Amino acid sequence: MQNRFIDLYSDTKTKPSSGMRKAMAEAEVGDEQKFEDPTVERLRQRVCELLGKEDAVFLPSGTMANQIAIRVHCRLGDEVIADRTAHIINAESGGTAANAGVMIRTVDGPNGVFTAEQVQAALRDPNSRNAPRSRLVSVENTSNGGFGTVWPLATLQGVSKVARAAGLAVHMDGARLANACVKSSTPARDYAACVDSLWLDYTKGLGAPVGASLAGSKDFIKEAWRQKQMLGGSMRQSGIIAAAALYALDHNWDRLAEDHDKAHHLAQGIANIAGLECDVPRMQTNLVFFEVKKPGWTAARLVDACRERGVGLGASTATRIRAVTHLDVSRADIDTALEVINDVMAA
Repeated sequence: MQNRFIDLYSDTKTKPSSGMRKAMAEAEVGDEQKFEDPTVERLRQRVCELLGKEDAVFLPSGTMANQIAIRVHCRLGDEVIADRTAHIINAESGGTAANAGVMIRTVDGPNGVFTAEQVQAALRDPNSRNAPRSRLVSVENTSNGGFGTVWPLATLQGVSKVARAAGLAVHMDGARLANACVKSSTPARDYAACVDSLWLDYTKGLGAPVGASLAGSKDFIKEAWRQKQMLGGSMRQSGIIAAAALYALDHNWDRLAEDHDKAHHLAQGIANIAGLECDVPRMQTNLVFFEVKKPGWTAARLVDACRERGVGLGASTATRIRAVTHLDVSRADIDTALEVINDVMAA
């Protein structure tokens, strides 16, 4: 077993650096609910500037951001158009049904990225009393279920044009928006201009322990605050964790390119291991998916064997594994992980 566990399960495994911890310890705080926390206010202003939106609200998690956005945009029985791999469908415990009472109409976009034509085809007849009302289009950038694929700006602009022409709002799940911006060299506000609401996560590649910011118009955020209160997301001296988010934006945004390079190195190495299959060009950012092809082996078996030897991976399906690079994993760690995976498959 390795002397230090190399955790490639997710970029949520990052731990606050000493600099981030210092920023948290020294944060000036106040009552967030009374708008008296100066650090939370600094973060709000920073996010509005970054995304080009009128207002923003700091939340405990990205899942809460999605749930709040859907509740604000939709009414009971409305329909959300989203890719079949979307986080709001597969990884939020049925929250869209339980919290917002909405339907979801799935589209099947290549690598989680669907087109304007697919949105057009998915729209319901607005004059029908029988069909659910098309109300919202939700996109995920990057697409987790789509191998970490970045949405091309032109594709998103096309989707937005069709949706808005039909009277629908557009929402972006920005769990890894920073990765998309760094990989494509697209300013965050250019993506944000295509949507009515979006959120930015701090706990993945940016390396903070808690939090996400949801942004939109002033009216949208006013109602989002009400939903935040209703869902139990309101906090008090949250400047302590907002300070971590600010530190992440200052120090960990541009370095995401390093994670993308490490992921490419990992994908190339996995593709050369007998019994595994990885479509290297498909892995654009910091997510690496690969298939277990060795007879008699499953993804779970390989994950367990690697864990025993000090490497953490995640089984996505019976045969598919996901590995995620992040700031707590070095290039040397990737080489060690590849050695472990190769040894396991050769045994």
